[in-house]
Amino acid sequence: METENTAHSATRGLITALGAGSGVDMASLASDIAAAQFAARADRLAARSETLEAQISAAANLKSMMLSLSTSLGERIRVGDLSPQPNIANSAVASASLSGTRQPSGTFSLEVTALATSQTLASEPYSASTDPAGAGTLTLRFGTISVSTFTEDTGNPAVDITIASGATLLDVASAINGANTGVSAYVAQTVDGAQLVLKGEEGAANGFILEAAEDAGEPGLANLAWNPGVATGELLTSAQDAAFRVDGLDMTSPGNTVIDAIPGVRLDLSATNAGAPTAVTFDDPTAAITGAMQDLTAALNEIAAELRLVTEPQTGELARDSGARALQRAFSSLAGSIVIPGAAEGTPSTLADLGLSTQRDGSFQLDNDRLAATLARDPEAVAAMFTTGLHGVYATIDGIQRSTSVAGDPGSLSGSINRYTEQLRKVDEDQAELAEKQEDTRARLASRFAVSESRISASQSTLAFLQNQIAIWNGSDN
Repeated sequence: METENTAHSATRGLITALGAGSGVDMASLASDIAAAQFAARADRLAARSETLEAQISAAANLKSMMLSLSTSLGERIRVGDLSPQPNIANSAVASASLSGTRQPSGTFSLEVTALATSQTLASEPYSASTDPAGAGTLTLRFGTISVSTFTEDTGNPAVDITIASGATLLDVASAINGANTGVSAYVAQTVDGAQLVLKGEEGAANGFILEAAEDAGEPGLANLAWNPGVATGELLTSAQDAAFRVDGLDMTSPGNTVIDAIPGVRLDLSATNAGAPTAVTFDDPTAAITGAMQDLTAALNEIAAELRLVTEPQTGELARDSGARALQRAFSSLAGSIVIPGAAEGTPSTLADLGLSTQRDGSFQLDNDRLAATLARDPEAVAAMFTTGLHGVYATIDGIQRSTSVAGDPGSLSGSINRYTEQLRKVDEDQAELAEKQEDTRARLASRFAVSESRISASQSTLAFLQNQIAIWNGSDN
């Protein structure tokens, strides 16, 4: 319809220009003729471009919906209500959450014998934070400290910090913080006076010493230097690793955040419980599975409805698209697909066992009674179907999603998008070429019409002269 209207519009403009008689706008006439000559092809290309854009949009939308379903289901299994959330009987010892690296299970014992600490130093007291501290260079060296012995970590280079002339104790703290070494500094107002406090990072390997090289003309930095066993300054806390036992096995960590010491679990240690291990257990996710299956069914139906719409034989953008047909086939066999290969006889292994079924129109339905019966009969086997492993409900949905995204497969939605995009690029090139040809035609006609217009103007001038002469002759007869 759009093509027909555009062509008629160009034709009407041409007829109007040609019927104008004298005073014809030759420039507009050239443009109208050129537009009329290329109008049908231009409209065909515009219609093709619109169709391809609709096909790309429809395929991309289906692909996005599948990715959203797969991602949300995976997150729900990894860290949401379908995951076996960890619990610690003695919550004062640590808090626990899922690390997302694997699916945890079982029961573990946890005994924390030491928390990770950072080294903290305090300088000798000054009368005020604005007291001059001297000038020169402070050097931080990193390593481990054992009683009065410092062992430098050569893989962690020493850092020199320049202290400018006239620097106060506050200026020294600012310079240390500006070096971004992992050692922070501040000035504490204590009962004894102003003291520079240095604090490193947790872990035995993050101990440090502070050396001073003074400017001879402005001494004082040596008062801030510190080495183990030296009288200047005060060691408030030593750097040490966290020490703990999981199921009686000794472990250490440079920090109080421990990942996967219990598989799939993040522990944030907060207190010790030496000699009194606490239990780490996991919630049973089967109570959430009914809601998850209802949500999964609704999400599948949303995608299936969109799939039916875009593949409708007469009006669907993807009526004959191979990627859309592949997704339809995957959906039609989804309920009966084996999601747990090798499952023991009598245990659930398909989504149909969880109550999912496919209807004639391609939609999905959930039999809540069948799901409830399966959960009551074998809750552990049902829970095992909701993992992020190689098999299960998530792996099946994710496999379908991945099959839509194989760019090198012409039978996938990504393959369709690439194909349509390439065709659209060719249409854009054809439109640009057509516009050039139309402009060439317009310019050529305009040039010819300019000559004609000049001749017409000359003829009109001659006619006007003759008419004036005749008028003069007629007047002289009177």
